Amino acid sequence: MALFWRGLIILPLLFVYASSHFIYTKRHFDKPEVVGFKDLDYLHGDGGGFLSGPIEADDGVKASKTVVEAESDDDDNDDDDGDKKSKKKKEKKNQKNKKEKKKSKKDKKYDESFHTLPVESLVNEKGGDGNTDDSSQLVGYNVVTAQTTFKGSWELFVENSGVSAMHVVLLPNINQALIFDATVWKVSKLKLPGPPCRHVEGTNEEDCFAHSILLDVETAHIRPLRLNYDTWCSSGALDINGRLVSTGGYNNGSDTVRILDLCDTCEWQEFPGALGNGRWYATQVTLADGKFIVFGGRDFPTYEFVPPEGQKNTINEVINFPFLKETHDPVENNLYPFVFLSTDGNLFIFANNRSVLLNTQTHTIIHEFPVLPGGARNYPSSGCASLLPIMLKPNEDRKSIPAEVLVCGGTLHDAYTKADLQRPKVFLPGNTDCARIDITKRNGKWKIQNMPSARLLGDMVVLPTGDVLLVNGAKTGSAGWDDARDPNLHPVLYKFQTDGTGSKFTVLNPSNIPRMYHSSFAVLPDAKILIAGSNTNPGYLDDALFPTEVRVEKFSPHYLDPNFGMFQQEIIVENSNNQVKYGQKFTVQIRGNVEIDQQKLQVTIYSPPFVTHGVAMNQRLIQLGIVEFNKNVAINTNNIVLQAPINSNIAPPGYYMLFVNYNGVPCRRSMWVRILP
Repeated sequence: MALFWRGLIILPLLFVYASSHFIYTKRHFDKPEVVGFKDLDYLHGDGGGFLSGPIEADDGVKASKTVVEAESDDDDNDDDDGDKKSKKKKEKKNQKNKKEKKKSKKDKKYDESFHTLPVESLVNEKGGDGNTDDSSQLVGYNVVTAQTTFKGSWELFVENSGVSAMHVVLLPNINQALIFDATVWKVSKLKLPGPPCRHVEGTNEEDCFAHSILLDVETAHIRPLRLNYDTWCSSGALDINGRLVSTGGYNNGSDTVRILDLCDTCEWQEFPGALGNGRWYATQVTLADGKFIVFGGRDFPTYEFVPPEGQKNTINEVINFPFLKETHDPVENNLYPFVFLSTDGNLFIFANNRSVLLNTQTHTIIHEFPVLPGGARNYPSSGCASLLPIMLKPNEDRKSIPAEVLVCGGTLHDAYTKADLQRPKVFLPGNTDCARIDITKRNGKWKIQNMPSARLLGDMVVLPTGDVLLVNGAKTGSAGWDDARDPNLHPVLYKFQTDGTGSKFTVLNPSNIPRMYHSSFAVLPDAKILIAGSNTNPGYLDDALFPTEVRVEKFSPHYLDPNFGMFQQEIIVENSNNQVKYGQKFTVQIRGNVEIDQQKLQVTIYSPPFVTHGVAMNQRLIQLGIVEFNKNVAINTNNIVLQAPINSNIAPPGYYMLFVNYNGVPCRRSMWVRILP
């Protein structure tokens, strides 16, 4: 009888839970290809323009099921109501659950002061699946960090970079930030040093302004570079030799591949017509073999491998990708998709509010994850995302290495319509949520938490310590020309690992420069963050609500507390291995002023991303397993023996910044390490 009454109580609750968590309006299925505009006069948003006609969904196709993790208090499965032991167990569990609920309420109040806590393992967050296997509790995860209340500091690095930083990437070895915008406006704030000027296609005009520069991140020296084919809203990645390979752009640049090598006199090499489709607002990803695929772009729900230097793709090399049709809203919301190489060699692709795993060998989708509710995340709704740190053990031998993705911010599906196409403009609030999912699990579910404030048009920076910095962006509106308001001036720190107490978010000190649409960042060798860009205008305007921004800042995160100088180690490059093969044991030598406690030591490698429109293409941080720690090989000098990643699914070949972090404080300067193919 007791079971009967228990059932009557539980069944309605289950119905309510299922209704709120598993029913979601169906959207974006089987959408026809659309024809966009090529003439500049038609461009309404980001030069992005609108579409040539309405797109209708196929109502006959079933929507994907939305599944998110929520707290649940499961009763013990014990039917013997008379069992005293069972009752005692239940009473203890109920008391524990009450305590946890009280604690969770406290967690929702954001801690405005920063206190880094010792981390013993990767703990399950609220909404976790309860899995506590070896993949989430590894030897070497227990990095202890110092406590600080320092919330970061800002410095103006360059008053006038000459070119607004729509695109940024840090180039290996030479430590120069490559910055470029677009040629379409035929103007910037920096003239080329001399002829030849760029001939403007289809006219008799010449454009003598620079649209690309190399910025020395230490001296602030600027070297203008010449561009002929438009890079507006393009994509890119570093190759195994450290060169930037850039793809796509606008008009004559949309099917162009560009290469910039690493030397004091190197200029852009441009290969127009190299791509089979035009790639405007596309995403370029590096594969395990070092090759590239470029996904999507306006009007082209396809992908293709980037051809070798000097070669051209034909239309036969282009692969249809219906997922990019299915995720296409009337105002897109699936451009610049988030694409990450998973540790199993498949690609995780997120567009709009859906995500899949793609096998690039068979060109088939092998898994679709639950829909992420709450709005759209890709351009022009423009949230941000990152692959979270990949954690390796000493003497790594696991067949499956966990990998998680974090997606934050964005806005409602119709935000662009309200801000760009409606008069008067209406600026809808951005999203406040951050969602995290393990992309190596087929039963992975989104774990959702709220940020301290709304953010769209922002950037997600994976810091050398593995924590995440949310920076730049706005609180209301959409991507597009003059389509956003309420700059979000406060960076927010997201703690990748916690001990389960306190908030995962910490609000840091604000900048006084709004960084709205077309902002960007780069992680620097000294662990500061270069912050640049912001242009909500179709050109270079000084009298706009948000003027075209050419100032460049540096942000010092919490770990650069002035009181932490004693913890900063120096890498002795000449006594360290800077070229390694997969699985190889190698040595990094460090020197410092304090006795080293191995429990406070962490070594990470970071792949510099190509950053544009809130998308950090190929950003990747890996914590290496420490195999040996040899103390005092010389005065104040220690050797760390590490194991390189065991395969290229974990870390594609190429250049990485190696950071040695002690007590949660990065070394004075990272060392460039090359993983050989």
